[in-house]
Amino acid sequence: MSLAAYCVICCRRVGTSTSPPKSGTRWRDISSLFLTYEVLALKKAVTLDTQVVEREKMKSYIYVHTVSLDKGENHDPFSTVDIEDHECAVWLLLRKSKSDDKTTRLEAVQEMSEAHHWHDYQYRLIAQACDPKTLIGLARSKESDLRFFLLPPPLPSLKEDSSTEEELRQLLASLPQTELDECIQYFTSLALSESSQSLAAQKGGLWCFGGNGLPYAESFGEVPSATVEMFCLEAIVKHSEISTHCDKIEANGGLQLLQRLYRLHKDCPKVQRNIMRIIGNMALNEHLHSSIVRSGWVSIMAEAMKSDRIMEASHAARILANLDRETVQEKYQDGVYVLHPQYRTSQPIKADVLFIHGLMGAAFKTWRQQDSEQAVIEKPMEEEDRYTTCWPKTWLAKDCPALRIISVEYDTTLSDWRARCPMERKSIAFRSNELLRKLRAAGVGDRPVVWISHSMGGLLVKKMLLEASKKPEMSAVINNTRGIIFYSVPHHGSHLAEYSVNIRYLLFPSLEVKELSKDSPALKTLQDDFLEFAKDQNFQVLNFVETLPTYIGSMIKLHVVPVESADLGIGDLIPVDVNHLNICKPKKKDAFLYQRTLQFIRETLAKDLEN
Repeated sequence: MSLAAYCVICCRRVGTSTSPPKSGTRWRDISSLFLTYEVLALKKAVTLDTQVVEREKMKSYIYVHTVSLDKGENHDPFSTVDIEDHECAVWLLLRKSKSDDKTTRLEAVQEMSEAHHWHDYQYRLIAQACDPKTLIGLARSKESDLRFFLLPPPLPSLKEDSSTEEELRQLLASLPQTELDECIQYFTSLALSESSQSLAAQKGGLWCFGGNGLPYAESFGEVPSATVEMFCLEAIVKHSEISTHCDKIEANGGLQLLQRLYRLHKDCPKVQRNIMRIIGNMALNEHLHSSIVRSGWVSIMAEAMKSDRIMEASHAARILANLDRETVQEKYQDGVYVLHPQYRTSQPIKADVLFIHGLMGAAFKTWRQQDSEQAVIEKPMEEEDRYTTCWPKTWLAKDCPALRIISVEYDTTLSDWRARCPMERKSIAFRSNELLRKLRAAGVGDRPVVWISHSMGGLLVKKMLLEASKKPEMSAVINNTRGIIFYSVPHHGSHLAEYSVNIRYLLFPSLEVKELSKDSPALKTLQDDFLEFAKDQNFQVLNFVETLPTYIGSMIKLHVVPVESADLGIGDLIPVDVNHLNICKPKKKDAFLYQRTLQFIRETLAKDLEN
């Protein structure tokens, strides 16, 4: 559209003084330009939306970088205009946020985040004029107003006769299919196969049964769209762990497509979490940061960070931390979640506490408060101090604010029959190397460390420390390990490998379960090697063990880790009258389990926390 417009340029140097500018003010001294315009004529008829103008009180601003101009030019004839003092503050903060000095930039972002008295248009002004670093900093500032964040740009329309499911399938099919490990190949082929069958059914084609992903199909009706999309998303999660594949996802419109899915499945947290895992993996690649910001993901994650759901907030925190290169040097790979601090903080972080779950556990659910009928009924009305879905994030973070608290997640299974990837045979040795690499990338070893583990997670901790002791580049992990807490860790094996919920578990126990058997050579070697290694180390150890049996399914009552198996041979061994699942889930904040754990952390890190 061509416009014939009359423009009046009005300028004034921004400052705290209200005195008129000197007559000798030159262009090089101007910090900002305020542009006002009056449209006199239009060559074509147009419809204008005046709501924005009304809402912004007829004000429209553009923030411009200062540039050096010819000293000889004389621009005195340009007029000036006065602005209110509170307007100056906004522009000064914007200028400050673009400073070459990092400390000045960080101060500006903090001052912006603490502004709670501005008019709506002032927040929008910052949203439109700030640079990506400032936007990410605001998203990672706890007190930031959500008005700092513009709505994501409009998404491109779907192709004719297409659907989000079909476009997701096309995105997956466009990713490289060579030089992949067996599990990525499996997830990819499964997702493409099942989505093809779903699309055929939707278009009236014949249904082909027999795929691994179709046990839920009860009729010749179509496969639930969210289920098929989950197959594709899980495959793309695996692909997004490869940097070159992230480039393909971005180039093929993946950021916009994933955003469309995120909105469509706002009531399906599992779908949203997989999408956030992909974005978090892509954010590990700094050359993709500008694309992620432009597509509007920072605004979406800023809102997710304020969610009451700990899992959603933690996934968002991982994405924003990977984007924030101003204050974060570490990179958080898939499965590594910072529970505290999730926002930027002035609190010095003096030590790390790491939580490693066990067989069939997870980064969040393993560490929840012990479930009870009363808690289930009352928890919507209770404060987190009385009931929490993740006690390290709520209780421990408040009691020890100088800690960085990390929880890790990895896939485990009781039986190969139900393995998510049939080709996957991950031993404790394989998983320990994988986790050690991820944790080192997250900066683990740069500060004093306390490891907290449940069940098989304790075996992983032992193996990680042994592996780290053999690698010079991992020596910091060993030197900074101050203590380890083992919650019912089967150092000498578990009865779990000898029983099963049903016959298929008995016939096809997973490699993880096999390695837990009492006669496992790998387990005995691990125990002997760790005891030898620990002789020369100066870390503290605390062991807890269950005394009550655990119901596995509805048929078997099993003492998963007996007292003799939980005895490492180092440190105190404390029996607790709970079952295997609840040994790491305190009933309440003043319960012995939590208070003894807190005492151990404080005593073990006493010197480090004082410094």
